[in-house]
Amino acid sequence: MSQYDEGHTVAGWTGTAIATIGSAVVGAGICTVSAVLITGGLGIVAASVLVTWTLHLSGWGKPPGVRPRGQWRMGARDLSAREGHPECWSCRLAGRGRRATARVTEVVPVVTGEEEPAVAEAR
Repeated sequence: MSQYDEGHTVAGWTGTAIATIGSAVVGAGICTVSAVLITGGLGIVAASVLVTWTLHLSGWGKPPGVRPRGQWRMGARDLSAREGHPECWSCRLAGRGRRATARVTEVVPVVTGEEEPAVAEAR
């Protein structure tokens, strides 16, 4: 098994199964020249994208890249999905994984309304 293990997830296999059914319906619609079947099949394929995305965001998909061996099995749930995966466009589309930490680089004095001593003496 590869160390990346891409697509070996509940989300990946469920989406693939639904898309395969949708493609079969589209194919049957083309063979029978049925606009209803073609449209229905395309709807099923679109639903497969939404189902896969929903499963990925709920933790049944995995982030891209190297994962520890304990997370290689297909039924392993990704608990870091709630915060969003840093390199995942699917998480970014959902508004996850964009949180940047702010760093303080210098301290700026706060003006409280009183004049500074140097300004008061110059007058």
